[in-house]
Amino acid sequence: MNKIKPAYWKQLILYLVIFAGLLFVFNLAGGCSSLLNGTPASTDSGQDAQTSSTNQADTNSNLRVINVADLPPEGRTILQLIKHGGPFPYSKDGAVFSNYEGLLPKQSNGYYHEYTVITPGSSDRGARRIIAGVKGEYYYTNDHYISFKLIKE
Repeated sequence: MNKIKPAYWKQLILYLVIFAGLLFVFNLAGGCSSLLNGTPASTDSGQDAQTSSTNQADTNSNLRVINVADLPPEGRTILQLIKHGGPFPYSKDGAVFSNYEGLLPKQSNGYYHEYTVITPGSSDRGARRIIAGVKGEYYYTNDHYISFKLIKE
């Protein structure tokens, strides 16, 4: 019979602590309706929700737009955590994002900060991030900075 490695237990405990913290914040935020800005998600339209929001482009940045309701659930949770100042699941969350790719509007260094959007099943931080600008604008990437979408609230 194979023994379960101690590293597995540490990782499992970490995930459980993160999940418990996210549930706590979710409850503080008032549940699902608050995370969706008071608009419950509709699943009977027959249309892919991401298709409707990402076909729009922001006139200032030329980036595609994604509605908050169309973010993955983990993205909506992290967005709420950002707005409430944490707690964040990873120590690197809140680090300065330098926009080396040049895909976001040009700003001085230190203007943008990055936050991890948890990817279920990933053994690391995954590719999904929310980038927050000092003035309250938010950008989502699901491909580790290859592309960005402006989050519309």
